[in-house]
Amino acid sequence: MLPIVDTHQHLWDRDQFNLPWIDDVPPLQNDYRMSDYLEATRDLNVVKTVYMEVDVDPAQRPDEADFVIATSQADDNPMAGAVISGTPAAADFDPYIRRYADNKYIKGVRQVLHVPSTPQGTCLQETYVAGVRLLGELGKSFDLCLRPAELNDATQLVTQCPDTLFILDHCGNADPYIVAGTTDHDPQNPFSHTRQQWLDSINTLAQQDNVICKISGIIARATPNWTPADLAPTINHCLDSFGPDRVVFGGDWPVCTLGATYTQWATALRQIISPRSEADQRKLLHDNAVHFYNLD
Repeated sequence: MLPIVDTHQHLWDRDQFNLPWIDDVPPLQNDYRMSDYLEATRDLNVVKTVYMEVDVDPAQRPDEADFVIATSQADDNPMAGAVISGTPAAADFDPYIRRYADNKYIKGVRQVLHVPSTPQGTCLQETYVAGVRLLGELGKSFDLCLRPAELNDATQLVTQCPDTLFILDHCGNADPYIVAGTTDHDPQNPFSHTRQQWLDSINTLAQQDNVICKISGIIARATPNWTPADLAPTINHCLDSFGPDRVVFGGDWPVCTLGATYTQWATALRQIISPRSEADQRKLLHDNAVHFYNLD
């Protein structure tokens, strides 16, 4: 079984951190610790992980960073680095991120842009662009996580920050059923999109050399009785657009459990990519992540 580097590992303990957003997601109103993750990924050959920020109360961001640095330094778990939370347009972003400039465990920053309180175009504001450029100057990456109909905003941001590495989360937050042609676009749903718009937007983003695509997240949108065939068109389009050298895998646990167990998700992905060469499968599941996140 090919080894996995999971580039999207969530953990949280509600006694340690406040996550206001889970108030609206009852199935995730539990604690998810490293021991739970190890059990969820048992026998899947997950050899390293990169922690992904969990949108803690902004006042707790430094505490979250301290937590993941300490966890990455320990030798009793697979965490090898982390992407922390940050707001590139904030007045205090510069001193905040410079605090971690020389820390090898802090790989980058993410701000989730698809929350209702964040209007479209936020990432194109002058101060926002400046903050993302600073990340590139410091050798840190930025995760793109926005509504799928707004992927062209991502392209505009990327072109203004040529020295910053971008990671497109969750296949651009695609609805796999729309991509597969089994569900129609719902204009009333802010997370909906047309099939052609998503296909074209992914192709355009893939033309930017400083963007890689994370195969993750879409399983959380799976409906009961889903099959790998429901996910395959989305995954294959991303793999074909970005090519074998600019794709990585993300488990997105425990959010993935909204659609499937980690084992079901990883098994489905292995099935979908099985027609591809073993070298390309290894790049997706392991080698590219080691390279882009400097995990050697």
